[in-house]
Amino acid sequence: MARAIAALIRHGEYHQQADTPSAHQPYGLTAEGKLAVLDAADSFAALLEQQTWKLAERIDSSRMLRAWQTAMIYVGQLYQHDMPTTLIDSYDSLAERGVGSVANLSIQHIEKLIIEDPRYEEPPLDWKSNSYYCLPFQGAESLMQAGQRVAVHLQQQMQVLSSTIRVDTIKLFVGHGAAFRHAAHHLGILEFEQIAQLSMFHAQPVLLEYVGDGSWRHIHGDWKIRNADNGLD
Repeated sequence: MARAIAALIRHGEYHQQADTPSAHQPYGLTAEGKLAVLDAADSFAALLEQQTWKLAERIDSSRMLRAWQTAMIYVGQLYQHDMPTTLIDSYDSLAERGVGSVANLSIQHIEKLIIEDPRYEEPPLDWKSNSYYCLPFQGAESLMQAGQRVAVHLQQQMQVLSSTIRVDTIKLFVGHGAAFRHAAHHLGILEFEQIAQLSMFHAQPVLLEYVGDGSWRHIHGDWKIRNADNGLD
């Protein structure tokens, strides 16, 4: 039976606003981030050559500019290695955790809005990294909800892929670190405690094999030991 493999790729380093917990910032990759993606794509091409895996034609990407740029660089570099993958499909379902109507406001501004609104309780001290906490603003979601959304996307896409392939095939998904980690928990790859302990290296794939009946296994690519940060990306 042909193997169906998902390559989860966190976008490259980007021009992120300081002290701003929204991962829906509409900014592109830094110059250093673009170079790092180029290197990662070259290493990925070498892995494909070694494993003789077929590359799925379509790449799934978050709609955020930094993710799309990362996917585009992968397309270009893989083409240079005679590995054409020509189509990038963008999905809302691969976005990072959304904070709703307070998107792109600073941490201090968000906390001030919560305190000043008599309807809301003061958020926990770890609200930015708390997997279950959801900000009380319209359109906001928790990290676990974002992970579930991404996990459903991965599950659906890989079920379709596994039913149509005859040779071992790998499909690229370009998105965001926290959403991918929480998705990996929903898929049975990471224990809950590991979500806070691990992150993802920019642009470097973590490979998960879909083995059918909703089961997955981690087959390649290192998780990054995570430092204390804002818990989002």
